[in-house]
Amino acid sequence: MKAFIKFDINVLTKKLIENLLTPFDIKFRIIGFGEIEFLEKVSQAKIDEITIVLNEYGIEIIENQKSILVQKIKDTIVEMVNTEDPLNVKSSVYLAERLDHSYGYLSNLFSEVTYTSIENYIIIQKIELAKNLIINNQMTLTEIAYKLNYSSVAHLSTQFKNITGITPSAFQRILKKRREIAIKNL
Repeated sequence: MKAFIKFDINVLTKKLIENLLTPFDIKFRIIGFGEIEFLEKVSQAKIDEITIVLNEYGIEIIENQKSILVQKIKDTIVEMVNTEDPLNVKSSVYLAERLDHSYGYLSNLFSEVTYTSIENYIIIQKIELAKNLIINNQMTLTEIAYKLNYSSVAHLSTQFKNITGITPSAFQRILKKRREIAIKNL
């Protein structure tokens, strides 16, 4: 039997971090997506133990200042893309204000560390959310385009195809066919 699930990556990640860190008996708080604060002194040996446990889940502790800021950029973009209401401000202004750096600096740093642009990363995150919304059958393509701040369904479709290789409509047809096959096989 195949089941389709819906989940909130922010809630999932927060709960996972809480579950992984609690056994270490260290006081901590989750500040925001991708950021925690230890509320007491933690030995390097304990940090090493925590690192090993987190790495099993693809989570790593970042210590390099440039990498920390790049991670904050990524986290802010994920938060921005996944917000309930479309933003009424350009992403460049949003990032600069949220991270308290000029957009030029953020853009150059991001490209230097990740070898891609902030704009491309935003598009990838939007398309991932669009795929999830299509999978969960929550919205029409018009509603998805509006939610993700696209000027039209055609604009969404073009970027979707550039990233995935297929149009959103083709993606919907594939999902429908898979669901029909899954139901037949029950």
